[in-house]
Amino acid sequence: SQAARAIPWDCSDWQAFAHDDRPTTILESLAENRGKTLYCGIDQSDTFTKAETWEAGKDRNERDDTIYSGERGIFRGFIAAQEGWLTDGESGITGVSRDRIFEFPKEERRRTKRVKRITVGSGDVDTDTCMTELQGGRQPGTLICSAWGNPGGAGTGQSTARYVSVGRSTPQSTTSWTLDWETNTVTRSGEANHQATPSLAQWQELLTAGAARVCRARGARYVAGSAVIGPGHSRDKGSGNRDHGDHLGWFYWDVQAGVELKLRGRQSRTWTATCKKTVRRTRR
Repeated sequence: SQAARAIPWDCSDWQAFAHDDRPTTILESLAENRGKTLYCGIDQSDTFTKAETWEAGKDRNERDDTIYSGERGIFRGFIAAQEGWLTDGESGITGVSRDRIFEFPKEERRRTKRVKRITVGSGDVDTDTCMTELQGGRQPGTLICSAWGNPGGAGTGQSTARYVSVGRSTPQSTTSWTLDWETNTVTRSGEANHQATPSLAQWQELLTAGAARVCRARGARYVAGSAVIGPGHSRDKGSGNRDHGDHLGWFYWDVQAGVELKLRGRQSRTWTATCKKTVRRTRR
């Protein structure tokens, strides 16, 4: 059975050029739209026969006389494959596929675009230590971390490092304060609430910059406003007098390791964001 083929012309409104002289009708129709005339006028209808179409146009197929200039346009004769088709193989090249018989424009490939959205985030926080900066070897897509706080006094522990890292001076006692990750406020017994450092706005800036880097690494663009801050990774939330807030990510660096305990502290935040990538496809 014959394989299906694309139909490049719509013949629903095709009609031949009206003229009393039959050859003129054919030639003017060919001149107006040669490919469509052959296809719609012969192959898809019985408006013209192949024999009479060849007879009308064969004189325009000679080497020195190939152009018919009519009222509707110009007819330039038949290509060899069309000769063979119009004369049932008596002239021109035979054995050419039906797709190549007519002078149809090639169907343009359709280029489609699809916007692919990719969700990115902090991933497996259990394997993240927040101990190095992204440019120092941390992988994109890990926790967002604050800067290291100033070190507490010599011999001080994690509770002091935490307190200093959120913007408070070294306290006389660090046993009765809490930090709320959602409001980012420090509450201490006997004091008004204090805004922690970084502020929520500063956390958002850190997150937006980090999410943009992750999207670029994936060949995509960050979707503005899509970054959402989550709680910190509770690697060490402490207990008892050292319990200074749930859902906080704390990491410590002993700046005098091997000499005397002197810790810096920093916080983490989990996060999610959306990247978008334009995927282009070419279809026939």
